[in-house]
Amino acid sequence: MPFFMEGVRNTALISLISLFLALIAGIIACAGRLSKWKLLRGVAIFYIESIRTTPLLVQIYFFYFGLPTLGFRIPELQTGILALMLNSGAYIAEIIRAGITSVLAGQIEAGVSSGLNYFQRMRFIILPQAVGVTVPPLLGQAIVLVKDTALLSLISVMELTRCGQVLTSERFMPSEAFFTVAFFYLCLYFCLKTLADWSQKKLIFREVY
Repeated sequence: MPFFMEGVRNTALISLISLFLALIAGIIACAGRLSKWKLLRGVAIFYIESIRTTPLLVQIYFFYFGLPTLGFRIPELQTGILALMLNSGAYIAEIIRAGITSVLAGQIEAGVSSGLNYFQRMRFIILPQAVGVTVPPLLGQAIVLVKDTALLSLISVMELTRCGQVLTSERFMPSEAFFTVAFFYLCLYFCLKTLADWSQKKLIFREVY
């Protein structure tokens, strides 16, 4: 059990770091996607679409096996975090963009007619509504990210699934090992699901009729 608890701790730590960096990458990519500069918008679109149209496993293998051939050697853990960050960042960028564009144009026009500048419109009109719309999908993406950490076992990162593989190879107990792995993933899932349900009740912007 201490061995599995170490795997749970590593999985949670990898997920938190990757999610934090993915949020930053997603915000930057979303800003680029909504930019009026064609070059910046083109780079953001290329990043988002290239990540979303290729499997995460291929991306992990590219960073792990491909970068060393280009002269960049990154340890396994950092490689896994980089792959998860870039993968989730592309999806988060689209989630944030959908939240921003969901705000009615009439409300933005009302802000303009009231004399609000761009940053004031973002602060008082767009972001309060966008946050309520995007928080549940973002938590859903966090759940996906936690499950995707299992792929890092293929590059020998000592996370939860890798612990099950090690126990299977050392003690020949595949049923016990992967049942325990599935149980801990289920616990992590329900923790995030509970947070998502709470946010859906408390944080979503609600119109007053």
